[in-house]
Order: sequence, then C-alpha cells, then structure tokens
Amino acid sequence: MTSFDPPVEEVRAAVKLALAEDVGPLGDLTSSLVPPGGITAEITARDAGRLAGRACATEVFRQVDPTVTVAWQAADGDPAAPGQTLAVVAGPRASVLTAERTALNFLSHLSGIATEVSRYVAATGGSGARIRDTRKTTPGLRVLEKAAVRAGGGENHRMGLSEWVMFKDNHLAGVSIADGVTAARNSWPDRAVYVECDRIEQVEEALAAGADALLLDNMTADEVQMCVARAAGHDCLLEVSGGITLETVAEYAATGVDFISVGRITNSAPVLDIGLDVNDAPRASEEG
Repeated sequence: MTSFDPPVEEVRAAVKLALAEDVGPLGDLTSSLVPPGGITAEITARDAGRLAGRACATEVFRQVDPTVTVAWQAADGDPAAPGQTLAVVAGPRASVLTAERTALNFLSHLSGIATEVSRYVAATGGSGARIRDTRKTTPGLRVLEKAAVRAGGGENHRMGLSEWVMFKDNHLAGVSIADGVTAARNSWPDRAVYVECDRIEQVEEALAAGADALLLDNMTADEVQMCVARAAGHDCLLEVSGGITLETVAEYAATGVDFISVGRITNSAPVLDIGLDVNDAPRASEEG
C-alpha cells in the first residue's frame, strides 16, 4: 500500500456497489455464453496521463473472481504514455470480461483526476504553491478521488466538515469573523480555523481574530498579492480559490500563497482513455 492508496475498506465498498450496479441480479448474461478457458489481456493507456486507481481495478477483478491475477507494470502516480501496457490480466475468460468495464471505469476516472492535477502542479512552475482539492467530489467516491489527487502530485483539503472549522460567506452572513473565530476556539480548541475572505477588509478582521488560515476567494491575482503582503509576519496560511484555470494558475502561484484549491480537478476532470485488449491466443495452460 502506498500513500496514493485509499483505505482498503473504502475500496471494497465502492467496488461492491459498482459491481452490483453493473452485473445485476442475473449476472453477466453475455459472458455466460463465451467459451470456457483462460485468457490474458492487457490494460493499456490510449492517451498520455498519470495513473491512479490500481487498488480499485484490482479489487474489481478480485470480487468477480479471486482466481484472476493482475500484474501491474506501472504504479499510481506514474506517467502513462499512449500505447503503454499498464497491467496484464489473466484468468477465466468470462470473469475477465465481466470485470472489464467496472475496472476500467475506476481506472479512467481516477487517472483522469490524477492527470488533471499533474497539469496544474506543472503549471505552478515550482513556485512553492501547492495544488489542493476541494469537497466538490462525486458523492460516495471522495476518498478514492482524493487519493487520485495525491497520485497527481496534489494535496488534500479537508476530507469532511468535521475535520476543521471553515467560515465561508454564508456562515459569515450570520456571525462576525471575530465572534466566529472565538466560538471555534472555545468549542473546538484542537481544530484549525479557516476564514473565507473575498475582500481586504475581511482579511484584516481574520488576521486580527487570529485565524489559522485564510481562503482568498474569487480575488484577482493583484488583490491576492495585496493580501499576501498584509499577512506578512502573521502565523497564518493563505489559500486562494475560485475560478482558477490552467491558464491563470501560474499567475496566482507567483503571488506567494501557500495553497491553490481547484474544484475542477475532481468535479470536471476528463477521464483518461484506458482500454483492455484480450490477447488472441488462449493461455497454454488452458488449451485442450
């Protein structure tokens, strides 16, 4: 297990639901009609990208048929080139074909996220600003998608609402920044306190209140630069978010912020095209 792998119980649960959805109560009708015997197949990248989701793909084959073997030739986080063989799968023909689509769905989706993250990381130009995800994830797949973010070279924002305190604009409609930070310290002294700011006046208030981190939301790069200067000397992390694209991320990274959070790396990342190709010849051990 690597730092890119989600917890095994999360993998098993997600795969179980996915197979129940795909296979259904009667099983794979088509694969039940194919000739018996064993086959080998190659999982291959069709496009260039970054691999993620090996644990999920392996678990799909395991749950369909524990006799299927998956020999990986690349690890999560590795770059993948078009035509590159990522893994070799061997096992009963019907089992491999039943598992194929669900395994590829996980691989393509999670590798797509890792690939998109890697593009953002590269675009920061080594500035020191780290790319983070958000809570804009597919319901039920957050843990898997956040693992894919790590495989792409990014970092994870909070996993859920109980991890730390974050006062966003809708919270601040009902409580002042100072009162909110004080209440958080009193109620959850061991939790970090973030404050979302969309103007310099809020930055001033949050710094004075002693917030641990500021989320600079929907600001221009020039405005962010002003906030960075204002926060100098404060023990406070700075994170920028809101509409940041591959074309603008370098400009924001150059401002000196600690983090750049991007929702689209999980909720809008295009899948990486990955396929499974069955070798024509049957395995010798299954012939006859």
